[in-house]
Amino acid sequence: MSTYTQILYQIVFSTKDRGCTMNKEHRKDFYKYTWGILQSKKCILYQMNGVEDHVHILTHLHPSIALADLVKDIKVAGSKYIKENNLFPTFDGWQDGYGGFTYSNDRKANLINYIKNQEEHHKTISFREEYIALLKEHNIEFDEKYLF
Repeated sequence: MSTYTQILYQIVFSTKDRGCTMNKEHRKDFYKYTWGILQSKKCILYQMNGVEDHVHILTHLHPSIALADLVKDIKVAGSKYIKENNLFPTFDGWQDGYGGFTYSNDRKANLINYIKNQEEHHKTISFREEYIALLKEHNIEFDEKYLF
């Protein structure tokens, strides 16, 4: 029997200390590189975007891939790519940890739109507010003193 899954994840992670280091000019280069990582892991990318201090990725995980391993690979290889290509001169790495949120497939279109509009969205809400809202939406218990 073959393996069939429908695992839709929104992955969210931030730059180290939430530094505003990812300038708009080179973000697409980083996203294209990250897309290549996802393809090599047989994951399907639906949308990726972010702003100066964080990234959102909407993807279907291949059943052979663990979320933690995928995020680690993106962060490690992405950091190397950023530094080797001097994409973001003040980039100092990624935060420890990440958010991984699962959704049913019927939410995919709304999530794609939400992620596409990150710049507009963050004119009215901070990353901190957004991240806390995601944790609450998914009923994830947390202590704010350990978030940032």
